[in-house]
Amino acid sequence: MTPAQSPAVVTESAPALAAIRARRSHSKVTPQAPTTAELQALIEPLASVADHATLRPWRFIELRGDAREALGFALAEAAAEARTSSLSPDAEFKSTAKFLSKAQRASLVLAIVVSPRTHPKAPLWEQEAAASGAAHLLGLALHEAGWGSIWRSGPHTRSAPVHRAHRLAPEEYLLGWLYIGGIPADEDRPKFRRALDLNRALTEL
Repeated sequence: MTPAQSPAVVTESAPALAAIRARRSHSKVTPQAPTTAELQALIEPLASVADHATLRPWRFIELRGDAREALGFALAEAAAEARTSSLSPDAEFKSTAKFLSKAQRASLVLAIVVSPRTHPKAPLWEQEAAASGAAHLLGLALHEAGWGSIWRSGPHTRSAPVHRAHRLAPEEYLLGWLYIGGIPADEDRPKFRRALDLNRALTEL
């Protein structure tokens, strides 16, 4: 940037801003999905995520193939445990089938894990914020690489059955899952968004 250039002029055309504006969630994706090596290439830059004390208090877990079925059964078990009354066998079967279907809406489901560390200056909420930042940036990186994704969660995300299914450590917990796949032809276009109220989004003290 030369002295004559204003930062505002430079950032208007910055690739990062263009990528942020173009990012969108894809509730439906095609069966194609990134390989582990391709995912690692997108995760590697996340070393720059704001992270007090550089604890890296997050990780991701790939769920492919039968692992997604295990997630579906865990969600169904959690739902059954949360009910105040039992279902008929037929209704129970349909409920389980529903959760199995939900868990397999993408050929790659990526669990977002908060993996906290004990640190005197980095409380849990800061570490969860770092994990959330990593997940958001990964979603942006996936979009830039040509992949569709959506961040999903639900009432059973932090249930005991789901915790066991992911083989999490006792102190770990989930922020949800990124459902990842190819972008369908009819969704490969910008998504309209209501403009931000900048007077509300940015105020003075």
